[in-house]
Amino acid sequence: MPEDRPDRTASDREDLEAVRAVLAGNPNAFATIDRKYRRRLYGVIRSIIRSDEDAKDLVQDTLLKAFRALDSFKPEYPFEKWLFKIASNTCIDFLRRTRFAPERLDLDDSEGDAPPRQYADPNSPIPDEELMRSERQAILRAAIESLPEKYRIVIELRHDRGMEYAEIAEHLGLPFGTVKAHLFRARQLLLKKLQPHRDLFEL
Repeated sequence: MPEDRPDRTASDREDLEAVRAVLAGNPNAFATIDRKYRRRLYGVIRSIIRSDEDAKDLVQDTLLKAFRALDSFKPEYPFEKWLFKIASNTCIDFLRRTRFAPERLDLDDSEGDAPPRQYADPNSPIPDEELMRSERQAILRAAIESLPEKYRIVIELRHDRGMEYAEIAEHLGLPFGTVKAHLFRARQLLLKKLQPHRDLFEL
């Protein structure tokens, strides 16, 4: 892996050190990443997946996929962004699988000669509208989570909690102009991150 860049944040360096340690033969070093990101991963995934248990399972799946794919991580990119991309894809795969999951078979034959139930074909086309909405939500949440913290916070306060600029400035103890600048920059970064999915977002 390349040496640390001067512009790498302390959080980036911490992640990179953990990744290096795991790849060097110390799998226990991944616990640093688990502790750091598990709660945030759960918050993002739970906002997309209705079931609490499914969300917890998907967090575990995300972390396991990340652990297994560490050797493919490119350190010139933020680890956090890479991890939340995995979370986004994990959610989308789950939604695709479960959208047409067959109902649990009823082994009770009390219905006699009733016609057999019709189960959805798992290979049939997935309705665009509902799936695309879920995909957009998963991708957007992952993109927001991958923003630098100062931009992520103002975006969440503005769009998730509906706070006005002045309220955000007071809440964060920042000048009004700084809040406006942060929001402008955050939206620019989000648009850039969403460009690969421009067909979903009509960019």
